[in-house]
Amino acid sequence: MFNPVWLKTFVTVAASRSFTDAGRRLGLTQSSVSDHIRRLEESSGRRLFVRDTHSLALTVDGESLLIHARLILEAHARAEAQFNAPRLRGRVRFGTSDDLSLGPLPDMLAAFRREHPEVELEITIGLSNELYQRMDRGELDLLVGKRRPGEQRGHFMFREPLAWLARPQTLVDLRLPLPLILLPEPSVTRAAILERLGSSGCHWRIVCTSGSHAGCMAAARGGLGLTVLPLHLASRDLTLPLNHASLPQLPDVEYVAVTAKRLSRPAETLFQILMASELHAAEN
Repeated sequence: MFNPVWLKTFVTVAASRSFTDAGRRLGLTQSSVSDHIRRLEESSGRRLFVRDTHSLALTVDGESLLIHARLILEAHARAEAQFNAPRLRGRVRFGTSDDLSLGPLPDMLAAFRREHPEVELEITIGLSNELYQRMDRGELDLLVGKRRPGEQRGHFMFREPLAWLARPQTLVDLRLPLPLILLPEPSVTRAAILERLGSSGCHWRIVCTSGSHAGCMAAARGGLGLTVLPLHLASRDLTLPLNHASLPQLPDVEYVAVTAKRLSRPAETLFQILMASELHAAEN
């Protein structure tokens, strides 16, 4: 019903208010422009322009169609751009801290994979310090992880509060040293926690160490003690202690994207997608 060629002619005529000018812009004869508008009016069953020897104006129906025509042409242009663009090929060696892999990041990587199915994603999940070391050894193209306070390396993405988490209905006995479940050294999160506890004068003991956030979460769900994780990892079975307001206030952690010195087109594309995603939009 709405041939995109006719719609493009219609939008151009509406903008120029002249069949002659529209033809000049589109590289068409005036008779071709008139024919496109006539066919569009016949197809829609509506009169789109009011014409006389000196002026040209949209009818009410023409104004309504103009809105839809612009949307249709924009969608058509996006579809052409997607399917006419050369397919990305190659490999991206991507690293992510495991707390992000347990959050929103997998959906974004899956979307990238659907859009660029011929790009091979080689994903490494680990602690941020391990990822930085692999980047420095040239083993990664791109990583998303935490950085320590005061560090400048990386492209800032978002800031997330740390939170005390334990099995539901946990009431911490504040008379005893806090039973902590932490990541091993070196860990950005562990260092931030222990520094804050030390400055607050709070006593603690480490009851469990796990090499992953998933392990810390499992230990906390099992009732071994308290863990400290980014707030987005809180869940129905891992919640704030009942008296969490009486515990030392925890700092925020910053997440950054770090790239290799030279990026392939696939790696640069993934980087741009991440920087335009809800992760980057989540800045506080």
